[in-house]
Amino acid sequence: MNIYELISIGLYMLLMILIGLYSYKKSTSNSDDFLIGGRKMGAAVTALSAGAADMSGWLLMGLPGAMYLTGLSASWIAIGLTIGAFLNYVIVAPRLRVYTEVAKNSITLPVFFENRFHDKTQLLKITSSVLILVFFTLYTSAGMVSGGRLFESAFQMDYYTGLFVTSSVVVLYTFLGGFLAVSLTDFVQGTIMVLALVILPTVIVYQIGGMSETLEIIETKNANYLDLFKGTTTISILSLVAWGLGYFGQPHILVRFMAIEHVSDIPKARNIGISWMIFTVGGAMLVGLFGIAYLIKYDPVEMQRFDGSKEVAETIFIHLSRTLFHPLVGGFLLSAILAAVMSTISSQLLVTSSSMTEDIYKTFFNKEASPKRMLLVSRLSVLIVAIIALLLSLSPKDSILNLVGNAWAGFGAAFGPLIILSLLWKRTTAMGGLFGMLVGGAVVLAWVYIPHNYKEVYEMIPGFISSFLTIVIVSLLTKPVSKEIEMEFDEVDRIVKQS
Repeated sequence: MNIYELISIGLYMLLMILIGLYSYKKSTSNSDDFLIGGRKMGAAVTALSAGAADMSGWLLMGLPGAMYLTGLSASWIAIGLTIGAFLNYVIVAPRLRVYTEVAKNSITLPVFFENRFHDKTQLLKITSSVLILVFFTLYTSAGMVSGGRLFESAFQMDYYTGLFVTSSVVVLYTFLGGFLAVSLTDFVQGTIMVLALVILPTVIVYQIGGMSETLEIIETKNANYLDLFKGTTTISILSLVAWGLGYFGQPHILVRFMAIEHVSDIPKARNIGISWMIFTVGGAMLVGLFGIAYLIKYDPVEMQRFDGSKEVAETIFIHLSRTLFHPLVGGFLLSAILAAVMSTISSQLLVTSSSMTEDIYKTFFNKEASPKRMLLVSRLSVLIVAIIALLLSLSPKDSILNLVGNAWAGFGAAFGPLIILSLLWKRTTAMGGLFGMLVGGAVVLAWVYIPHNYKEVYEMIPGFISSFLTIVIVSLLTKPVSKEIEMEFDEVDRIVKQS
């Protein structure tokens, strides 16, 4: 690693730790503050925090690499994600913010499910908690692996060194400052990501000589690179766009909506968040696309290496950052990849520890725990989850990484329909929600692991549809909700309409 790159990365790491220390002093008097920031997040912090928590290293490596190899036809997943994020802000965010407070100030999704349906059996809470604990621990582990691989491939450092550096910094600021630290670091990380993804494609086009020349050079290699539909089918497009359905069920994103200070701030957060997403996702696609033209014009020998494999193509952002900028600036751009990885790890780590604290410890071990005890347990939960995830990361196995790769679909299918229907349809029942959650998750796993002839269809589609239909059918077959639940639902309606 160049000394200037090391300085940039070191300053970035130091800033993350300082934010953790600041958050420790500002808002960790109880577990509500630690796990959900006391519901005091502003619109800008909420928007960038949700975006940064969502986008992992895929944004700066996977997406540019796919664009480099296949051109515009790789953009359908980005289109689907952007549409899904927008609908999440419109359909889910306002009602979830209000309903989680009306439902006995629920600060985790499992507690919300229990309070929303007045589920005295606790089956909804236990089932959703187990899903979060298992899948997000694996998800966190995969993020740590990404951090180690990043240091290995980008900085030529040992995998284990990168793993421990990444994990240590994330765990430290999350342990110290909880939700506020995670949200503020996400805000900074989101800012770094958008700056990097606007600066780099702009400089590439300037260096080549303008947009027209850039596009002409790309066409000389393969005219199909600029065809949005080339190499696609209706099924493949629908499957890629269906990634957007996953937003409705992602706990680490939904908790941002629960933490915003006022429901009236959500439209502002939506505008900021979607604008951020358009710039970052669009910038990432342009890096890969314009990178084709840059290598053709300035480094055709190097282009042969990038054309050789998907793994090499995914380093196009790293290569261009180092080629076009002084190492000090290049180090800043490379820290954007680290920011994407760390923001996702910290968010998943906090959601997992919150489930362990609020849904497991408080329910089964100490229902009358004091605020100080809950805060202590929250911090210890962060360490426990981090240690387990780190141990899994020491020897990453394909089976684990494959499971985590399907977690987006699993959460989207298991939680997404239940979130939507619990917020929009008062007739939804606890039993309908429980069966829908189980069916959605089971269909996703079956679609992935049982051999069949329809693998081209993304597992989110059958999982989401099955879960949605199950909730509706079972709810209609079970006892109607009580008058008390109807009154709470109507109260949420009233507050949302007034905001």
